Parts: sequence; C-alpha cells; structure tokens
Amino acid sequence: MDFSFFLIQLLNSVQYGLLLFLVASGLTLIFGIMGIINLAHGSFYMLGAYLAYWLAARTDSLVLAVLLSLPIAAAVGYLIEALLVRTLYKRDHLDQVLMTYGLILIFNEAQKVLWGNDVHGVAVPAALNWSIKLNEVMSYPAYRLALSVVCAALALGMYFVIQRTRFGMWVRAGASNREMVAALGINVKLLFGVVFAVGAAIAGLAGALSAPLSSVYPGMGDGVLIICFVVVVIGGVGSVKGAFLGALLIGLADTFGKVLLPNYASFAVYAVMAAVLLWKPRGLFA
Repeated sequence: MDFSFFLIQLLNSVQYGLLLFLVASGLTLIFGIMGIINLAHGSFYMLGAYLAYWLAARTDSLVLAVLLSLPIAAAVGYLIEALLVRTLYKRDHLDQVLMTYGLILIFNEAQKVLWGNDVHGVAVPAALNWSIKLNEVMSYPAYRLALSVVCAALALGMYFVIQRTRFGMWVRAGASNREMVAALGINVKLLFGVVFAVGAAIAGLAGALSAPLSSVYPGMGDGVLIICFVVVVIGGVGSVKGAFLGALLIGLADTFGKVLLPNYASFAVYAVMAAVLLWKPRGLFA
C-alpha cells in the first residue's frame, strides 16, 4: 500500500465517519435527553436523500435542494414528536420500539407511493465536479473533500451550541434531570420537540449530502440506522463527543476493513464495538 492509496483510504474513512456522526449525533441526543429509542431515525436520513433528489431535479441546484430539505425534515420530525412520540415518554422501551418500528414501515410505504421503487442518482454540483490529483494515476474527488469540511464544520458548530449556549445548557440539564428543568420554568415539551426536530433535520441533512455518493434507493436508512446504533454504543449513550469519536473509529474500521480484509469487512466494525465494550462497558464517554 503506497502513500497515495493510504491517503485516499484515510480521507474516505474520515468522510464516512463524519457523515455517520451527523446521523448518530441526533440519535444519541434523542435517546440521551428524551429517553426514546428511535428506530425511525434512519428514515429521516432516507427522507433527506429523496428530498435532495426531488428538489434538485426541480431547482437544478443541489445546494438549494439541501437547504430546502432541512426545514421540511425538521417540520416532519417536530410533528411526529408532538403527535406520536410525546405519548411514549412515561412508557417502557418496548412501546417505543414498536411505535418507531411502525414509523419505519410508514416511511417506507410513503416513499414508494411518492417516488417509486427505482434507484435514483443525484448529480454532483458542477463547482465540485472535479478531482484533486495525488499522483500520476490517483486522484480524490473534490466533492468528498468538501463534504468532509462541511461535516467537520457542523460538528464544531454542534459542540459550540451544546457547550457554550443557553439552549445547550437546557439540553444538557434536560439530559441530567428533566423534572428539575421543568421546575425551573423551562418548557420541557417544547425543548424535547425542538431536540427531536433538530435530530431529524441533521439526519436528513446527512442523507441529502450523501445522495450524490451513494445514490437514492428504497430502505437506504435501515443500514445506516444499524451502524449508527453501533456508533452510539461505542461513544456512550447521550454523548455527542462519544458519537464523534465512535463515528471516526467505525469509519476507519469499515474503510480499511474493506481494503485489507474484504471478506471480513462487516466483522471489523463489530469487532471494534466488542473491543470498546470489553474495555468500557458503558461506552467511551457514557
């Protein structure tokens, strides 16, 4: 493995890990703060991808499509929290699993009705449809690099909001003791609705950004959901910092596993999870 090939795989690992972080961060926030096991979180990833495909075809701009898909995903998330999820806060996790699994079925059927069963491609924006030459035979797509930069900027922005703003203080307090937060006069219902909507919007954003790389196809959120649960378990439930580190670890394990051990690539991901849990049973930053 020469340096250029190693560098390409390393960049791919970081890009995939950062994209996973966008989805997993919303999942860990929703579970850590609201105590909801949201199996339908991957469906918002699929929703974002299909909205990007549909809106890009009508606006001829992926950037505009991504920006328009954000409020739509957030609105869908808020409505689901207000109408369905809000009834589950005082019920056990089995009820949550059944409800959110039912939402997966509803999302999948709605996708088939609206967009059909075909696989769709989304064009890379013309401004990023070029490659960075690494040597005489290898190059790296500019879109992947731009995607890594955007995801890293969003990760930093999320850290700033959670750690340095009043809203972030409410979120962290709600994760620690929601009854005390309510006693202090904070509207916990509104806070939870906003957190759920933000988590849905971030997952939708990840799906929209990944559409030019992975295509858009039915059920695409299901596989992402499984990997994101692995990320959350590795990082520690409720920890955004843990989700970030866990996503990068899974990105490295998945990418280099496919290169070095193609027959055991999927095993590499779960081997990392098993190793972390043997070391820290509650995750890295529980």
